Amino acid sequence: MRLPSRSRRAFLATLGGTIGLLAAPRIARGRASEPLSFGLTPVFLSSDLELLERLSAYLSDATGSPVRLVTRRTYQEITALVVSGQVDAAWICGYPYVQYRDALSLVAVPLWQGKPLYRSYIIVGRDRAGDDWEVTKGDIHAFSDPDSNSGYLTTTALLAEDSLRSDGFFSSTFFTYGHRNVVRAVASGLAQSGSVDGYVWEVMQEIEPALTDRTRVLRKSEWLGFPPVACASHAASSPRTKALGAALLDMHRDPEGKQVLELLRLDGFAPAQPEMFDRIAAKVSLLGRMG
Repeated sequence: MRLPSRSRRAFLATLGGTIGLLAAPRIARGRASEPLSFGLTPVFLSSDLELLERLSAYLSDATGSPVRLVTRRTYQEITALVVSGQVDAAWICGYPYVQYRDALSLVAVPLWQGKPLYRSYIIVGRDRAGDDWEVTKGDIHAFSDPDSNSGYLTTTALLAEDSLRSDGFFSSTFFTYGHRNVVRAVASGLAQSGSVDGYVWEVMQEIEPALTDRTRVLRKSEWLGFPPVACASHAASSPRTKALGAALLDMHRDPEGKQVLELLRLDGFAPAQPEMFDRIAAKVSLLGRMG
């Protein structure tokens, strides 16, 4: 597996700690009672307990195995879990998928508004003047996660197109470790602008309009591959992975699955192809050339 130099040390440290902490569950794998583990990153709207319970219940029924949802604060932690095989699969982001493409296999990709695509938004306060994203120069800017495509990569790649860096363009930046938290930071004035997952912002606009109405979308990126479900490459053909993939692909046909999709504001899941993430890979390459 070839690891990008940008995060090699941090990733290996996380991976080592993960393996140490989860060695016992790994040894136990294969027992009939061992739950199927499914990781979730902050791109997922995971603060809704009803949603988590319904998702777990649906996947358990559809796969015939108990399902354990695994959540972590950062993308890096979940990526380490799935690359090492400590979870059977995880709903990750396109950015870490591109970073560790040699070590990961795609299981499925969500369909939002009928397509396996979404966009990154740059948001500002509701009353902020200007329509060009360059008005954010000198802002305190909120990013979601250093391994998030929509919450970090897309904006930094946009700056890189003009040979700019975020630490030179913005007066300061910080990570909120959650897309909802980016919206909260901008809405409260803690940040003057932010980079956020467009799907998350749109869903929040529907369910939390009092919050999103205090912000506005300044820029929408091009359409990019929606955060996929992935597994470790060596596990792509395992019965557990296949069962999970089938459960996701059939979700829109099942009454309980439909309710989960309604809560997620998704249309379903579809087979995923690596080329869906070529535009994200191009952004990674651009940043790599910046050094």
